[in-house]
Formats: sequence, structure tokens, C-alpha cells
Amino acid sequence: MAEITASLVKELRERTGAGMMECKKALSETNGDIDAAAEALRKSGAAKADKKADRVAAEGRIGVAQAGGKAVLVEVNSETDFVANDVNFKNFVQTVADAALASGAADVEALKAAKLASGETVEEARATAVQKLGENIQIRRLAKVDGSNTVGAYVHTNGKIGVLVDLAGGNAELASGLAMHVAAMNPPYNKQADVPADFVAKEKEIELAKMSEKDKQKPAEILEKIIGGKIAKIVNEVSLYGQNYVLDSDKTVEAVLKGAGADVAGFQRLVVGEGIEKVVEDYAAEVAKAMQV
Repeated sequence: MAEITASLVKELRERTGAGMMECKKALSETNGDIDAAAEALRKSGAAKADKKADRVAAEGRIGVAQAGGKAVLVEVNSETDFVANDVNFKNFVQTVADAALASGAADVEALKAAKLASGETVEEARATAVQKLGENIQIRRLAKVDGSNTVGAYVHTNGKIGVLVDLAGGNAELASGLAMHVAAMNPPYNKQADVPADFVAKEKEIELAKMSEKDKQKPAEILEKIIGGKIAKIVNEVSLYGQNYVLDSDKTVEAVLKGAGADVAGFQRLVVGEGIEKVVEDYAAEVAKAMQV
């Protein structure tokens, strides 16, 4: 039986991120073979990851990586905000974002299979992160821009909102400012012409229903002008081009773009946990129920 020294345990711990006792046990079971012990811990981490996979992970962070005309956002989820703010989780998210950019992965499945500098895949690194942090961790989504335009990339300071803007013309400063604008204002559409006709029709119906009976008796051309003005305002509010620019509120985004000779080819916005049904636990009710048993 090989001697399991403290330095050997320390080396394995630094290599895998596993706990001290887990490292010592793995080394004992593999007779001090650090490579075999590391592999055993990785397998153990994968097993633990599988057990936690059904637990709701609706917290987490958005990671970003950018180089020239290429940029990616990744959403990596955890179960709690506590883990989402852990430095190890933050580092893992950045590792995933960097791997997404370097590999050119088109979707999450391809990203999971991408190799890291360490030789392990992103999925294997995820399993290790689950083992280390003790929560279900999932790589949920990625968004990317890969072209010849200027790219604006922005992740809010809390790590919860990320935006990519694909800008034809203009410059990096404008692209960055527009990404901040999209993060703050969340326009559902890019240009006014992108707003669906059925949305406009529904809004017209709503505005007409809100009018008084007296106003409804006005001549058709006047009524149309009143309704048209209200609809134009609504369309501007839900389109990037029609909104007032957050960095210069006296101008619309459209005016700013026109002045710069630029055009937004598209944008993508990710918010951590959007669309995931969170489990809300009523601890008071749970305790009360337990006391009645």
C-alpha cells in the first residue's frame, strides 16, 4: 500500500476541486495513483451531478466572451444565488463562455462536448463544479454573433442580464451603448416595421374600447388620427429604434443611428432564469404542518 501523503492529497484536491476526505479516500482506493484517483473523482462527480439534475436551477449568471466580430453569451444556472455569487461558480461560467467562443459551438450540446485546455470537456468540468459546489448546475443557453459587423456585448453588474448587439457601421462605443440600452429597456422588437400586425390590431382594438362614447362619435378621419397617434407611441415603445436612447434621452435610438450612419442588424438578450418555473417554499406552512403530525 503506497503512503498517502498530505502533499499528494493537496495536489489531487487542487487538481479536482474535491474535498480533502474525498481525495484521501480516492487515493487510498487507487493505491496512491493520482491519475486514477482523479478519474475516479470525476466519475463520482458525474454521478452526483446526475442525482442533482432534477433539482430546479433557476439562479446563476450570464457569461460573455468576445474577440473582434465574434461574441457569445452563455447562461449557466445554479439552484441558489449564494452559489451564483461564489468565485468558483463565476470562474466556471467564464470558462464556459471562453470555450463557447473558442470552439464556435452552435448550441449547448456542442458546447458541452468542447474540450478545455485541461483536456476535459465542458460537461466533465460541469460535473466537477457540481461536486465542488454541491448544487445542480446546468448550462442552459448560448447566444452568439459571428460576422463582420461591430459587436456590442454587455453583462449587467449583477450577472443576471446579458446582451449582444450586431451593429452595421458605427463604432465599438456606440455598439456598447446600444447593448446597455437593450439591457435596460428590453425592447421586444428591433425596428417599428418588425412589430407584428396582429399586435398592432389588438392595440387598436384596446385603444378604441378605452375611448368614451362621445369620442367614438367623431368623424372617422379624426378618430383614425387619434387612434393612429396612440398606436405610433406604443409601437415606438416596444421597438429599439423608436425608444429614447438611454445615454442621450433627447434623441431616439433611430436618430442616434442615423447620425452615426449605422444600423442594428439584430440583438439578443438573455436574462437568468427567464421561463423557468421557480419552486417557492413556504417554510412557515411546512413547520406548522410538521407540528400537527
